[in-house]
Parts: sequence; structure tokens; C-alpha cells
Amino acid sequence: MARKSSGLVLVLVLWQLGARGWLGATTPAPTEVIEAGRELIVSGELWEHLAASSRRVAVGLSIGIVIGLVLGAAAGLFRIAEDLVNGPLQAMRMLPTLALVPVFIIWFGIGDEFKIALIIVAPIFPIYLNVLAGIRGVDTRLVEAAESLGLNRLQLTSKIILPGALPQILVGLRQALGLGWLTLVVAEMQTTPVGLGFLMNDAKEFLRTDQIFLVLVIYAVLGLLTDLFVRALERRFLSWRTGFEGA
Repeated sequence: MARKSSGLVLVLVLWQLGARGWLGATTPAPTEVIEAGRELIVSGELWEHLAASSRRVAVGLSIGIVIGLVLGAAAGLFRIAEDLVNGPLQAMRMLPTLALVPVFIIWFGIGDEFKIALIIVAPIFPIYLNVLAGIRGVDTRLVEAAESLGLNRLQLTSKIILPGALPQILVGLRQALGLGWLTLVVAEMQTTPVGLGFLMNDAKEFLRTDQIFLVLVIYAVLGLLTDLFVRALERRFLSWRTGFEGA
């Protein structure tokens, strides 16, 4: 545990040593950021913003991940589905998130619908690509052996193809969760009355660099927690897999 957290500790030490110095005269120290967080917790303001942002990410990611899973599974299992969805998805994947902002504002307004819709789009592509790659990467010899044993299409999919694709699917899930938080930053930097993005914009107006860094730290911690969640899923569902884990 100590070795796994050593990198984060090193970053905090360097940050503390460089604050108000070689990291910039306006860069607050971690102790100042902690104090800013304590103030917002005591006032109850932080929980309000965190709850709003978490709800948007939870709803957006849930819908986007399901869409990506369905499209990826369909394209991986059926050639005709791949022919239908792969081209449009690959073209849409090249559209930058910032370019979608004005279009989504026109379609959904500036309320939560716009922010959630923007977050929905983000995880679709990594989930789709990894599900497709995972399914197509299953060893054909395993499929042929299962068919020779009399497994029907449903049994083949549930017992051979999807378990074989699961490692790649979880890689896509890790990427998707990270993109969800990145997209939240973009969405909430637009007009919003509550959320972590609003807190950062408000802090910028009043030159509260300690609060700005606090929001950045919160984003980083939330991203780390979601990554740890996927790692826990990997330990739970991929315990059968053996592979090189580093020297």
C-alpha cells in the first residue's frame, strides 16, 4: 500500500516545496488548499456542488456506457451491425468535445440536459471500440471447440465470447470513466448555477487560486476513485487470468 501511494506522496511534497516559489508566486500550497476545502465543507457549499456534478456524471456515464456496450456487442457479433454503425461512430469519434458544445446548447438549452447529453457522448466511443476489439480478439479455436460441443449461439456468447472479451471491455470502461470526468469539466465551464465547474469559475472571478486548485484536486481524486473501482472489478472478474504484473 505504501509503495502504491509513494508517487502521490512525492507529488504532494514537491508541490508543498514549490508553492509560492518555483511553481509560481500565485500557486497555493496543499495546506492552503486543504484550508479552502475546510471552509467550503463547513459552509455546506462544497457538498452542494459535488452532489450536482456527481449526479450529472452518474446519469451521463450510465447511459453512454450502456449505448457503447450495446453497439460494440452488436458490431462484434454481427457483421451487418458493424457495417451499419462503425462508419458513423468512427466519423463522430473525430469530433472534438468543444465543437459539440454550441450544437448541444442549441438542441438542449443550457440546463442539466445539455451537460448530461455531452457526458453521454464521451464514453460511447472507447466502450464501443474496446468491446468490438475484445469480441473479435477471442481465439477462434475456442469458438470452434465450443461449437463442436454443441453450444448454441446464446451459450457461445455468454460462456465463451463475452468472458474472453471481458479484459478488453474493462480497459474500455476505465477509459470511459476518465473521459466522463473530463467532459464534465468542459460541460460545467459553461453557464451553470451549481457544480464543481461553477465553483471554479466563481473562484477565478475572485482570484481564489486556493479554491481553483481545490476543484482540480477533487477532479483528480474522483478520477482516481473511479479507476480504483475498475481495478476492483478486474480483481473480482478476472481472477482466472494470469499475466505479467511487472518486476
